[in-house]
Amino acid sequence: MECKQDKNLKNCGCTYTSCGRRGMCCDCISYHLASRQLPGCCFPPEAEKTYDRSFEMFAKAWNL
Repeated sequence: MECKQDKNLKNCGCTYTSCGRRGMCCDCISYHLASRQLPGCCFPPEAEKTYDRSFEMFAKAWNL
């Protein structure tokens, strides 16, 4: 499968621009799930800016 990093970057909501996984969604998701987190693209912009990627923050951000 071809990586669509350039296309993914256009829609990436993560503000951590120095991340080496930026735009490589499958690498990003694998990394965060291994750390019991979710990637920044799963959060609304204000919550994403906190860099708290926990499941708890996800639930709080989306009022779940």
